[in-house]
Amino acid sequence: MTSDPRHERARPEQDARDGAPVAESPFRTDLERIRFAPAFSRLAEVTQVVTSAATVGVVHNRLSHTIKVTAVARAIANQVARAEPAGLLADLGGLDQVVVQAAASAHDLGHPPFGHLGERVLDRLARQRFGLHDGFEGNAQTFRIITELEVRGPGDDGLNLTAAVRAAVLKYPWGRFAVPDPHPTDWPVLPRGARIGSDGPGAGKFSAYVIDLPELLAARAAFPMLGPGQQTVECSVMDLADDIAYSLHDVEDFHRSGVLQFSPVSAEFRAWVNDRDQLDRLGDDQLDRLDRAPGAGLERLRRRLRQRDRWVFDEELFQAGVIRVGEEFVDGVLASPYDGSMAADRAISGFTGRWIDHLIGAVRLDPAPTLRAGWVNLSPEAWHQVSILKFVHQYFILDRPDLAMFQRGQAEILQRLVAALDEWLSDRLDAARAPRRLLDLVRVATGAYRRVAEEEPGWLEGSRRVSEPDGVRGRTGDAELVRMGRGRGIIDFVSGLTDEQAIAFSSRLSGGSGVLWSTGAL
Repeated sequence: MTSDPRHERARPEQDARDGAPVAESPFRTDLERIRFAPAFSRLAEVTQVVTSAATVGVVHNRLSHTIKVTAVARAIANQVARAEPAGLLADLGGLDQVVVQAAASAHDLGHPPFGHLGERVLDRLARQRFGLHDGFEGNAQTFRIITELEVRGPGDDGLNLTAAVRAAVLKYPWGRFAVPDPHPTDWPVLPRGARIGSDGPGAGKFSAYVIDLPELLAARAAFPMLGPGQQTVECSVMDLADDIAYSLHDVEDFHRSGVLQFSPVSAEFRAWVNDRDQLDRLGDDQLDRLDRAPGAGLERLRRRLRQRDRWVFDEELFQAGVIRVGEEFVDGVLASPYDGSMAADRAISGFTGRWIDHLIGAVRLDPAPTLRAGWVNLSPEAWHQVSILKFVHQYFILDRPDLAMFQRGQAEILQRLVAALDEWLSDRLDAARAPRRLLDLVRVATGAYRRVAEEEPGWLEGSRRVSEPDGVRGRTGDAELVRMGRGRGIIDFVSGLTDEQAIAFSSRLSGGSGVLWSTGAL
């Protein structure tokens, strides 16, 4: 075993006992451990945007998305490794394509049922119902799964991955409130993801809950060359690959499903190109009053990018990006309704393939990135194009009222399930009959909160001061720690369900299902 700190805590000799094939390197071991984990298989039944039953077309789920992110990440890593001096990459912490594949394979393990909607609901419930000040975050849940909850059982070392792979999933290498100190939310320039969340204080994005911060610090210790808030190079590759895949595959899905219609998208693009000078002269209040008038959405995007990303935003490149996406995607793909024919498949698949190649070809290494960027970035031209493609997905799919109605029903399912599990565990006469894994998760989380209260009490007390500025500021009592442990255990349990499991469990606990016996243990 090498002494390279990036290999810390890898134990490939245990592979045969794990059920995974013996691998030829510590990083390959990590990749196989992730792919053999039940949490990885679960992604096949977790929503990307909508479930397959919600539309007539075939749509990505979290597993198919993950597989494609992994392929894009490997291609980016190979390109960067060929183009850049090995010495420079080593000085920045290293770039190994297998580490990149492992991080890409793991990056969505923490996504709960029903996609980002589930993430928002569980975050609110965690904070408001259980007093978990750092709530729920999909990236933090991913890190918790690989370091604590998966395969080897609660209380062990999770998947026991190398430091390189653990660090490569830390897209936002800080806690919601604590670590590092000063916290990124207090920096003069905020790194991407560190701005205050829309539904509570603290960083909007973060990669470790307070009870998992020791694991974050241990993984980061293998990379002393990194400054606070910096991703590893391998994490930067994974993050960029996720952006590229997300920007293309979801719009492809909804074109095939007939949801993404030519007329409104074309009107938006044409209106902004034709009226951009008049739109530019409008004040923000005047623009808001236009609501969803053609051109207004792209103008809001232009202003948002100009405000948040001055380091890369360029007016001419934004205009050129709108024109190119309009010509190649809107006029080149959406103009012909998808009819299931081979010609229609060639059109959308050809566009997706060309653009993935184009965007991978636009990747570059920046040895001195700004805080708003990673080591590996797109060219400014490609960055604007991806931003515009993501706008199409957000504006014409995610903001649809029919999707919002569908998601509100899913939110009710999660709220009922969390409340029912909490009430069950509060029943002293029947709590022992709760699902075995739920009881394990509560026990492990409670022990973790007690350890943090003993070893790093400032982490808990600091988050309380930020979340409850007028509340009690003394040392966290044991009753509160027990309540937090129960809450985190319930959130861990619910977030680890598939969409169908969440629906079924919620129905059973509300008396809505006559099904008693089912396959699989709880």
